[in-house]
Amino acid sequence: MANIGIIGAGSWGTALALLLHKNGHKITVWSIVESEIEMLRSEHEHKEKLPGVLLPEDMEFTTDLEAAVKEKDILVLAVPSPYTRSTSKSMAPFVKDGQIIVDVAKGIEESTLLRLSEIIEEEIPQAEVAVLSGPSHAEEVGRGIPTTIVVGARRKKTAEYLQNVFMNEVFRVYISPDVLGIELGAALKNVVALAAGIADGLGYGDNTKAALITRGIAEIARLGTVMGGKWETFVGLTGIGDLIVTCASMHSRNRRAGILIGQGYTMEEAMKEVKMVVEGVYSAKAAMGLAKKYDVQIPIIEQVNMILFEGKSAAEAVGSLMLRDKKIENPLIPWED
Repeated sequence: MANIGIIGAGSWGTALALLLHKNGHKITVWSIVESEIEMLRSEHEHKEKLPGVLLPEDMEFTTDLEAAVKEKDILVLAVPSPYTRSTSKSMAPFVKDGQIIVDVAKGIEESTLLRLSEIIEEEIPQAEVAVLSGPSHAEEVGRGIPTTIVVGARRKKTAEYLQNVFMNEVFRVYISPDVLGIELGAALKNVVALAAGIADGLGYGDNTKAALITRGIAEIARLGTVMGGKWETFVGLTGIGDLIVTCASMHSRNRRAGILIGQGYTMEEAMKEVKMVVEGVYSAKAAMGLAKKYDVQIPIIEQVNMILFEGKSAAEAVGSLMLRDKKIENPLIPWED
């Protein structure tokens, strides 16, 4: 049995807390929001973000960060990406040397272009940082619906340990050393999911969605491999797998926000309506920063940025994508003549 602190009591943190408790581990859940912790203590259910998923009586809930961090075998960092740095900074004094921190959020810091694991390592250098990602909506994991994900870590020993901690009959865990590829796919798929939602909001159909998913993963992989990620990662669970589920499901806050934008809402109005952090909005500008840094074209993500931050209409952005210069789909495949 592992003693595990869940740092962040949103839908994903709560679902993973329940999963890990069912696996026999001792769980402490932390939130900075006192009313959220009071609700979890009294109701044993996150009525706002994970309604209908009941939590066991022996799960601990606290607003005391030191109590949630100290003496834990594993820390699961499940705060939204914009709060990764500030939360890591607050955690740092209580983290022991070699303590494993598993980041389960998805994003890139706009001001530094750092991945979330890099932010955690910067703020908590004594920790050993791993990531968990893949096609996994909290609403389904909380209900025990079969799910497959990937744990990424530099050391195989750490990845195998976490694989054993998280895996059960409905939660299959693969492992990978490609932390960069896993994190980049996780962050950028949220931006493409915004595009897929915008297309839905405009009333477009399956053809458009398939094009966005397929060309979206091509953009993500093109940038990711130049940065050092592995092609196999981008065509795996944390690449195309996560992109499919985020573009297709109404559980996806990014797709829901995109639908509203396609229907005429502003970015700010859409985020307010969704009532959750829309990670793709925060990663969109960072993605463009990385594309410029590595001199890579990402036209779908570029048009999403123009819709979000430059006032371009969604319909006009689609036209810009459709009327781009003619291209070969895969220039690496040779012609006969």
